[in-house]
Amino acid sequence: MSHVGVPRGTVRKRRSLALLTAGVLTIPALAGCSSDSEETSRGVPQDIAPAARDRVADGSTVNWAVDAMPTTLNAFQADADSATTRITGALLPTLFPMDATGQPKLNPDYLESAKIIEREPKQVVLYKLNQQAVWSDGREIGAPDFVAQWRALSGKDSAFWTARNSGYERIQKIERGADDLQVRVTFAKPYADWRSLFSPLYPKEVTGSPDTFNDGARTTLKNTAGPFQLKSVSKAKGTVTLTRNPRWWGDKAKLDTLVFRAVAPKDRTKALADGTVHVTDVDSTTANRIALALRDGNNGGQPLAHGPGADLTPAAALRSWALANGSDEEQAEIARAAREKTRKAVAAYGAEQKALRSYAVRKSLEPAYTQLALNGESGPLADDRVRRAVARALDRQELAETVLKPLGLPAKPLGSHLALAGQPGYKDGSGALGDQNTEEAQALLADAGWTRGGAAEKPKDTKAGSEAEKKDEKEDGEKKGTDKAEDKDEKKTDQTEADTDAEKKTEDKEEKARDEDKEEKKSDQAATGSDDSAASRAEGLYIVGQDNKPGARPAEGLDASSSVLSPSRTAAVQSLALLRQASAVSGDTSAADTAAKVTAQDKQSGGAPGAYAPMGTAAPAPASVNGPLGKDGKTLTLRFVLPSGPGSQSLRGVGERIATMLERIGIGTEITKVPDESYFKDHIASGDYDLALYSWPATAYPATDGRPIYAKPEPATDGSLLVEQNYTRVGTDHIDQLFDQAVAELDEKAARELMKQADARIWAAAGSIPLFQRPQLVAVDKKLANVGAFGFAAPRYQDIGFTDRQAAGSPADRKK
Repeated sequence: MSHVGVPRGTVRKRRSLALLTAGVLTIPALAGCSSDSEETSRGVPQDIAPAARDRVADGSTVNWAVDAMPTTLNAFQADADSATTRITGALLPTLFPMDATGQPKLNPDYLESAKIIEREPKQVVLYKLNQQAVWSDGREIGAPDFVAQWRALSGKDSAFWTARNSGYERIQKIERGADDLQVRVTFAKPYADWRSLFSPLYPKEVTGSPDTFNDGARTTLKNTAGPFQLKSVSKAKGTVTLTRNPRWWGDKAKLDTLVFRAVAPKDRTKALADGTVHVTDVDSTTANRIALALRDGNNGGQPLAHGPGADLTPAAALRSWALANGSDEEQAEIARAAREKTRKAVAAYGAEQKALRSYAVRKSLEPAYTQLALNGESGPLADDRVRRAVARALDRQELAETVLKPLGLPAKPLGSHLALAGQPGYKDGSGALGDQNTEEAQALLADAGWTRGGAAEKPKDTKAGSEAEKKDEKEDGEKKGTDKAEDKDEKKTDQTEADTDAEKKTEDKEEKARDEDKEEKKSDQAATGSDDSAASRAEGLYIVGQDNKPGARPAEGLDASSSVLSPSRTAAVQSLALLRQASAVSGDTSAADTAAKVTAQDKQSGGAPGAYAPMGTAAPAPASVNGPLGKDGKTLTLRFVLPSGPGSQSLRGVGERIATMLERIGIGTEITKVPDESYFKDHIASGDYDLALYSWPATAYPATDGRPIYAKPEPATDGSLLVEQNYTRVGTDHIDQLFDQAVAELDEKAARELMKQADARIWAAAGSIPLFQRPQLVAVDKKLANVGAFGFAAPRYQDIGFTDRQAAGSPADRKK
C-alpha cells in the first residue's frame, strides 16, 4: 500500500538530512518503566497462500509491480528506496532476515552458525559460512567480502558515499578464522545488534573501492549470490528482469523469470485488468473493486450495481432517451454523445471487473506504523504542555478504526515507538503520556497560558501577517461601531409600535444595502482573483472551522447556513421589542414573561450561538471550549501539512479527523496540502510544519535504528540543528542515554527493558504519537502461492510460483 514519506521494506536505512532527496513522526511519572514483565501481544499473521514446494510448478514468469525504477542498486546509498530493497532481496545474501514475528533469524542458505564467542576483554563474533555459498562468478563468499564492506561503511573513509554506518564503526578488526569459511569479527565497543551487520552483503568487487561503491552498483550488479541473478535493467520499459541463478546452491527457484515492473499506484487497477502484473500493492479502492468483481462473478450476468451509470435513475434514463430522440437536434446530439460516452465507460468498467476476478487481495499489517509528528523546534509546540495537550485530545482508537476496520483488520492503536504488536519486547507505553481526556488537555493548555481571552479575534484569513492583519484591524473598528449602534437600539425597545416599525424598516434597508455591498465585493474579488483567502485555498490551504472544510461544524440547533461568526444582534433586539409591545397592546402577560425569559437567557454565558447578550457577558460557545484559544493576541493555530496525491486519501482523512479533535479543545489547524514528491523532502525533513503524518518501518534492532529517529538534536556551528532523522526536533539526554546503554547491552532481556524505558520517555516527550500499524493490501493472481502480504517476514523468492502448471505465466502474459 503506497504511502508518502515512509522508507518502504524492512531494510534499515539511515539517511543524512543533506543527502535526503525523497521520502520514503516536564515528564510525568512513567508507568511501567522498570517492569520485568513483557506484554503478551499477537501480531496479524501473514497472508501469502502458503503451499509446499512440491505443489508449486516449475517454470513461468511473474511480474511484480514496484512504485518506480530503482535509482540505485546499492542499498547503503541515500537514494535507495523500496524497489532497491525488493530487488536486492532476491539477489544478495541477507544473513539474518526477519521472520513472521519480527525477529532476526539465521539464514541457513548462507550461515551454518553465528554467535558471540568472547565478551571480555572484547566482544568477538564468529561466523561459520555455508560451505556451498558462492558468488555467481564461482568465488566463495568469505572474509574478504566482510572486510571490504566494513571498510566502506565504517565512516573512516569519506570517499565512500554511504548513508549509514551504524554498527560498522564499532568494529575493531575482521580476520579469517580457523579456515576460509570462518570469519572472526572483533568489536572495539560492545554491540548488541551485531546481527544487523552485513545484510545485504555485497561482493568485494562492489565495496572494495569508492568508484565501484559509489557508481558501479547503481545500475547493475555483475556478481550476486541469491536464488536469482540480474539479467537486465530497462529504463525505457520500466523493468528490472531477474533469472534463475545457475550457481545457486539452495532450493531451486520455482520461477524461470521474475520481472519487477514500475507501475504508479494510480495505474495499478488498469495494470491488473490488462494483465501486465501478477503481484502489486494496492489501496483500499482497488481492493474493494476486486472484492466486488469476485462477488459479481456469481450474479448471473446481471448489470453491475456499481461503476459508471450505476446511479442513473429510471427517470433520468427516460429523460436521456427522450432528449436523444427528441425534435431539438442540438439537444439530441448532445444527449446522444453523452449516452455513447456512458455506454463506453460502462463497457470498459465491466471488462475490467471481469478481468479482476482472476485476483485475490491478501492482507495483513505492514511492518510500518503511522505517527502524528509534532514539530517542537519553535512556535506553540516548543512547549511540552501544548504537545501533551494535542496528544491527550486524540482518540487514537477512532483513528485506528477509521483506517483498519473497513478492511477487516484488527483496529488497535499502537502502543510503542520501538516495537510492533507481535514482536518480542512490545509493550504499550502510552500510559506515560495518558489516554484521551478533553478536560486534562484543556487544563494543560490553560497552564501553558492559552486561554479564550488570549486571542483578540479569530483570524478571518489563512495567511499570516500583512493583508490579513490589516483586514482584521479594519474589521475590529467596524465591529466596535456596530456594537455601539446596537446598544442604542436596545434602549429604544420600549417605544411605540409605530416607532419600532419605522426603525425596523430602516434597519432592513441598511441590512439590504450592506448585503448588496458584500455581494458586490465578492463579485469583484471573484473577477480579479485578488482575495487572499481564495488564493490560499486554491493552493490547498484552509483553516479548520472556516469555509465548511473538515473540522467545521455548525452549532447544534442552528441551520448550517447560519453564520456563527457574524450573529445578528439586531434580530434579537427586534424580537424582544415585539414581545414587549405585544404584551402592552393585548394585556397578555405571557408575552411579557417570555420577553423576561429571553432577557434572562441572554445574560447567561454559553447561551445559543448568535443570541444577543448584554455588554460584559461571556461570549457564547460553539464548541466545548467556547471558541479558539489564544495568548498575547494570537490564536492557537497549528500548520498541518498533508500530501495531496491520489494515493494519500486515507492519510488526509486521518488528518482531517485529527483537526476536528483538536478543534474541540480550542486548537485551530491550518491544513496545507502539498505534492507527494515534495512532502517529505521540503516539509518533513526541513521542519516546515507544525503537525504532519508519516510512517517509520519496523525494525528488529530498535537500539540501533531508533536512536537517530529520537536522538536529541544538537546545535550546529551555523546555528541550525543537527537532527539526524529526528524530524520532530524533540528529544532528551535521558532518552539518548537509554539508547546508548541498550546498544551496548549484550543481554537481550536487559536490552529490551532499556528499550521499554526509552519508549516511555519518548511518549512523555510527546513529539511523536504512534497511531496505528499500516494496512498491507496486496493483489495477487489467485493461482500464485507463497506470495502476498508478508507482514514482518522477508519473502522467500525461490518458493514463489503457480500451483497450476497450465496457469504459469497467466494472466500477465496476455498483454505486454
